[in-house]
Amino acid sequence: MIFDRKTLNNNQLIDFYKKLLWPRLVEEKMLILLRQGRIGKWFSGIGQEAIAVGSTLAMDVDEYILPMHRNLGVFTARDIPLSRLMAQWQGKASGFTKGRDRSFHFGTQEYKIIGMISHLGAQLALADGIALADVLSKRKKATLVFTGEGATSEGDFHEALNIAGVWDLPVIFLIENNGYGLSTPIEEQYRAKYLVDKAIGYGMEGHQVDGNNLLEVYHMVNELAISLRENPRPVLLECMTFRMRGHEEASGTKYVPPHLFDLWREKDPLINFEKYLLDEQVLKPEWIPQMKAEFLELIETEIEKVFSEPDIIPNVETELADMYKPYSFPAVQPSNSTTTKRYIDAISDGLKQSMLKHSNLVIMGQDIAEYGGAFKITQGLSMEFGKARVRNTPICESGVVGAAMGLALNGYKAVMEMQFADFVSCGFNQIINNLAKTYYRWEQPVDVVIRMPAGAGTGAGPFHSQSNEAWFTKTPGLKVVYPAFPDDAKGLLMAAIDDPNPVMYFEHKYLYRSISGEVPIKDYYVEIGKAKVIQQGTLASIITYGLGVHWAMEYAAKHPHLPVEIIDLRSLQPWDKEAVEASVKKTGRVLILQEDTLTNGFGSEVAAHIAEHCFSHLDAPVMRCASLDTAIPMNKALEEQFLAKARLEETMVRLMGY
Repeated sequence: MIFDRKTLNNNQLIDFYKKLLWPRLVEEKMLILLRQGRIGKWFSGIGQEAIAVGSTLAMDVDEYILPMHRNLGVFTARDIPLSRLMAQWQGKASGFTKGRDRSFHFGTQEYKIIGMISHLGAQLALADGIALADVLSKRKKATLVFTGEGATSEGDFHEALNIAGVWDLPVIFLIENNGYGLSTPIEEQYRAKYLVDKAIGYGMEGHQVDGNNLLEVYHMVNELAISLRENPRPVLLECMTFRMRGHEEASGTKYVPPHLFDLWREKDPLINFEKYLLDEQVLKPEWIPQMKAEFLELIETEIEKVFSEPDIIPNVETELADMYKPYSFPAVQPSNSTTTKRYIDAISDGLKQSMLKHSNLVIMGQDIAEYGGAFKITQGLSMEFGKARVRNTPICESGVVGAAMGLALNGYKAVMEMQFADFVSCGFNQIINNLAKTYYRWEQPVDVVIRMPAGAGTGAGPFHSQSNEAWFTKTPGLKVVYPAFPDDAKGLLMAAIDDPNPVMYFEHKYLYRSISGEVPIKDYYVEIGKAKVIQQGTLASIITYGLGVHWAMEYAAKHPHLPVEIIDLRSLQPWDKEAVEASVKKTGRVLILQEDTLTNGFGSEVAAHIAEHCFSHLDAPVMRCASLDTAIPMNKALEEQFLAKARLEETMVRLMGY
């Protein structure tokens, strides 16, 4: 192994050695604790520390790094106290996630580190968003994100690199190629000779280094970071190394041919760098045991201090309260100044006024710039606010949701348009595992709104018509809104954008151009979680939302002799339990009306709540009216049969006749 110090002086080299030695000694202690049964799990990075340490030392301390679970050296090179790390690993209250997540599944704005989730490649697109925020703010920064060779097979890898290439984002995509996934060798993972060769497909430069050579890693990342700060662009960097221990300690290493351990043991990054420093007389032999002794004493002190900390005492109220970042509804005086707008134009108005109010708001989606989006909702916004803030994206929902989250991590707000709500399945992981859980895990708000053009009635068939709100109403950490009228469309959208929590904003395609109403001209907010009484009544309550509100209104107009009360939920997570309970207690009969399919739709949750909390006030069973438990057909007659509206009359007859 050949080391080139270049311009590094002796003191810097000694500091580099300490930074490399420290995580090795910590890891060796972790393995002892594991054998003693004092800790339960450990993902070892022994043998590949040079990558984490070298690359971290090469980045400025205020530049973001997104490491993996085998990169202890990133955290220690950023000088995070071992006691905080140990508290995190042990699930103590003083850890970064207060016992809510394990190992390196956390972030810290203090140290500019954004940890992984278990879904590996999901973090790559976050780096895109972080870098985009720096570019938009004209900050000359680079972002470093890690992945393993196994995760390069994931779609998230492709999507993130493609976005970075198209947008010229200053991201260093670092692949730690350590030879194995969990147990799958590289020849069973990909056919490319070297992963760095993939760079050309994304129009970016690629480099490969010896990942066990601390100085080679440092110099390469340092040179790239300096260059990217002045000339923003992405780079793919493959660091060749080897995993000397199992995927985790319980996995073992029996699947690895023994000769590979012999080969890579000779390439140990710590031993080789230590030998180089001794040969260069930068390091004196007698210093080494002294350094180790000091480190080991510190390790013992820090670890035992954490073991002596009290265990967390669970508190239900605390856990529930910490699922969302607290938010105060804006105190905006209501205005009598209104204008008549279609539902679709009210959404456009809400976007425009939010862009004016929040200079850090970015809108992203397929075809949303000059073309104006599939439904023309964003038409004209790119001319007014520029394509930097109204951005066309490649067709890659997961990558774009991840980029939106990255923007939010680095001081921006993001609105991402799903071209159709159906396509959200391609970005599902980023939403339910990354967006939804981040604040609960490490108190980082994620200021992202995802617009969801949803619903049937247009003959668009199985892949453009779903009402899939129930996919998200059961996911803690997300807020879900579904306006039925133009004024609510604007008010809920502006409220969602103002709210620091992730919000799924459902907008019904059938309503875009079919209804109009009076909409406040100025900034307008509708409080998320508050229902609206559309029509007072005493005979029965119809609890509904979205297009269902209009079906209920049609039914009431057709039967003026029946004093039916109509409740528009407007928000599905959180939803207005008090308003629903008040209506049920008033009428004693309830119909839950939803466009979604019957089984496990959101209406089932409402029905269950009523049965549990309002049973003594009911004069009839709670009834549900929903769409058929099938996919949505394209043919008009079949679609009409599918929709809940086709069964509304008969269901109400059963409810009244009970």
